[in-house]
Amino acid sequence: MQRVRMSLPYFANFGWEAEIVAVDPQYTELSKDVLLSQSVPFGTKIHYVKAFKKRWTAKFGLGSIALRSLYFYRNSVNKLLKNKHFDLIYFSTTQFPVCILGAYWKKKYGIPYIIDMQDPWHSEYYADKPKEQRPKKYWFSYRLNRYLEPKAMKAVDGLISVSEKYITDLKDRYHSIINIPAKTVTFAAFAPDFEIARENSFRFDRILDPAFINLVYIGRGGHDMHKATELLFDALSKKLKTSDDYHKLKIWFIGTSYAPAGQGIPTILPLAVKKGLASHVVEITDRISFYQTLLTLQQADALFVPGSDDPKYTASKIFPYIMAKKPLLAIFNKESSAITILKEYEAKFVFNFDDQHIQQSIRSFLDMLLNRTLPLPEYRPAALAKYGALNMTQIQCEFFDKIVSEKI
Repeated sequence: MQRVRMSLPYFANFGWEAEIVAVDPQYTELSKDVLLSQSVPFGTKIHYVKAFKKRWTAKFGLGSIALRSLYFYRNSVNKLLKNKHFDLIYFSTTQFPVCILGAYWKKKYGIPYIIDMQDPWHSEYYADKPKEQRPKKYWFSYRLNRYLEPKAMKAVDGLISVSEKYITDLKDRYHSIINIPAKTVTFAAFAPDFEIARENSFRFDRILDPAFINLVYIGRGGHDMHKATELLFDALSKKLKTSDDYHKLKIWFIGTSYAPAGQGIPTILPLAVKKGLASHVVEITDRISFYQTLLTLQQADALFVPGSDDPKYTASKIFPYIMAKKPLLAIFNKESSAITILKEYEAKFVFNFDDQHIQQSIRSFLDMLLNRTLPLPEYRPAALAKYGALNMTQIQCEFFDKIVSEKI
């Protein structure tokens, strides 16, 4: 959703008119952020579809909004395609089961389609992991994804992805798509969001405790982020042994679970307890709204972005962190594209798990944070322009043009 939302103000600049098909918000239990609509250009056509109510489908173990809405997507879009000419269908969502409709609509109406791989769909990452580290309903979702992904890929005309590795995996898995066009397009930095956040700051309660020096991460948690987080915790543990001043520091992990409010299971706090840091670490599993996230990032003294131990992982969340213009500590797998992007911005405290002096570097970061001597970042203008929403939209549209021209 975020990629399309940030592109909507600029599609017309490059000759494209977009109409959106989305599930009516009343059918989802996920937290809603009504302020997001303020960034959508006036006059944008949005077609809302229904979904089967979760209280009925949950009896059969089907709570996914993608599965609950699939029937209604098909019927609603059939009517649109029957009554109006469209050049392209663009699936940009992590609710991947909806993408199987692309092959159906292509066969029925002759319209090419693109799938945007913002995350892996079918993945073997958790196959060898202990049960407690696997996502909820892993047994079912693993088999469903393995069944549905090839159906979506069998006739796809193009792939966009936030990670080159996602594209490589798909082309290795499905020989029928080896030669189709593909483009790696990161998420974008979208400056208007921070203006919306500032204008609506009165709507949100403050989360952070101003009595402490607050180092903040907002985003999903998980055992795959323990490697990066443990490096920070180890550095803090060592500093606590040498200075009482470090009791002023509090590290926040906010919105770490996708579970409904109040039902999330902490994945970071147990690691903090193990390291003896329970009084220095706060984990809030409940998600917060997008704009409260932006405000909280700006209220922090410094920001922390832990990467996954999965080398294919790319952190889309890094762009709000960059736009917040706060001191930033980032630790990723050395294969992650996030490191390359942050280096382009000339971010100062960016490390991979295997950096030789990483503990010393993290402790230096913490010392400067505690002494309030961390400099505010000065990011390269060229990188700010390259990863801005305008340029990212142009890259998408050029790819759309390519796909459409090849089908004429």
